[in-house]
Amino acid sequence: MPRTKVVLYREDDGSVPLLDWLDGLQPKVIAKCRVRIERLRELGHELRRPEADYLRDGIYELRVAQRGVNYRMLYFFHGNVAAVLSHGLTKEREVPPREIEEAIERRRKLEADPAKHTHEEP
Repeated sequence: MPRTKVVLYREDDGSVPLLDWLDGLQPKVIAKCRVRIERLRELGHELRRPEADYLRDGIYELRVAQRGVNYRMLYFFHGNVAAVLSHGLTKEREVPPREIEEAIERRRKLEADPAKHTHEEP
């Protein structure tokens, strides 16, 4: 199976929300998040629970837990080209609707100008 290209969403000002979020996490959590991202690369649309889940309106979550805390990285697919990681959050019971709306808005911006809103890790 071909690997899925995974890119990060970049804001108008050049910041990358997922990287900013990861910077505030413990090293062990960051390592687990990187494993999930690699699994997304390997499996793409085939990635399922408990590692990932579909939320709504084309938005998915990568799921990480550490010491009872649930971390989520929201993402969407850009056609058949790539999976785009929008941003991350720490959640309680469910992903708040505003977080999903933010990912939907980021998808809209990326689709309008992919070059401007795509960040690729070296």
